[in-house]
Amino acid sequence: MAANQSKNLIFVSFGAAGIVGALCLLDMATGIPFARQMLFDILFLLSSAIVGYLAWDAYKDLA
Repeated sequence: MAANQSKNLIFVSFGAAGIVGALCLLDMATGIPFARQMLFDILFLLSSAIVGYLAWDAYKDLA
């Protein structure tokens, strides 16, 4: 039961990191969601990559 809940939390982390990364890439390309502020886009991309890596590492440990 607890392992299933942990896996669900990891998948939510994957999803959140993917959504933030996709929105930042979209903003860098078109400027639609956040008015193309490059510094914030780069920082959010970096943070989403870190969260994605941490979720992947936690998933490896759980499996």
